[in-house]
Amino acid sequence: MDNILEVKNLKKYFKTPQGDLHAVDDVSFSIKRGQTLGVVGESGCGKSTLGNLIIGLQPPTSGEVYFEGREISRLEGKNRYNLLKEMQLVFQDPFSSLNPRMCVEQLIAEPLKNFRACKNKKELEQRITELMDFAGIAQRLRYSYPHELDGGRRQRIGIARALALDPTFVICDEPVSALDVSIQAQIINLMMDIQKEKGLTFMFISHDLSVVKHISSDIVVMYLGRIAEKASPKSLFKNPLHPYTKGLLSAIPIPSAERQKRTILRGELTSPINPGKSCRFANRCVYAEERCKCEEPALREIMPEHFVSCHRAEEISAIASQVESNRV
Repeated sequence: MDNILEVKNLKKYFKTPQGDLHAVDDVSFSIKRGQTLGVVGESGCGKSTLGNLIIGLQPPTSGEVYFEGREISRLEGKNRYNLLKEMQLVFQDPFSSLNPRMCVEQLIAEPLKNFRACKNKKELEQRITELMDFAGIAQRLRYSYPHELDGGRRQRIGIARALALDPTFVICDEPVSALDVSIQAQIINLMMDIQKEKGLTFMFISHDLSVVKHISSDIVVMYLGRIAEKASPKSLFKNPLHPYTKGLLSAIPIPSAERQKRTILRGELTSPINPGKSCRFANRCVYAEERCKCEEPALREIMPEHFVSCHRAEEISAIASQVESNRV
């Protein structure tokens, strides 16, 4: 299976009075065609910035993004415009991403008109109806405006707009965060059905680990602009190797009957402004040693298709295996 997207050493630094803020720092990964890459991490880790860099909403400081084998990180004008037929983004905040002067019908029709995707008015109206039904927007809301709708319905408009041009790659930035639990499941299942039917590729950004586990083929865990761990959902949830990943998984609510000892993350966050050459998680890591405070760990393949940025990953894995065997 070939890669539809490849990211190589991508960086994004923002200038501040105190120095450069490393929002995304030397990130590399690939996504196979027809699969879903889940991206998780706490607020401020660079997830949304990474998505914006890939689709071109922000220029990278350095690094490269390849889509369908073509370098796209610095495309401009008509070339960037044409690329949007193949790549779309579902924004995290549906209210700020929708034109308040347009009704639902106009909002969904906008990309179809811009790219002349429909031959006539009848075909346009039919396509709008199809997209509204897919996204779960009632036809009675066709002429409603964003301020008249709740957050969930506004997010559905964003999903319908993103799928209007039948793209091959969609970046979903917290696409179901505004929806209640039952509707979340409906939207996620619909996205997975469409993915199977049309071979769509997703990059799914979320705080909800259970949703990411359900929809993803691979998961990337980010911490302060860098990749801490990358693995399949099964491998990541069964055998997390990075101490930060262990803390994230430990925070997932579980029934009291299944509750085990939790991993509590303590200590101060490393500043993302000029962080220096050290492990950015060292201040909060119980396994940190002197080497971690002066040498930045590289992303290494510890097990087949399981990558981690930690100097002591092998030791941590051995300790976890010993604890598990003693428990059994």
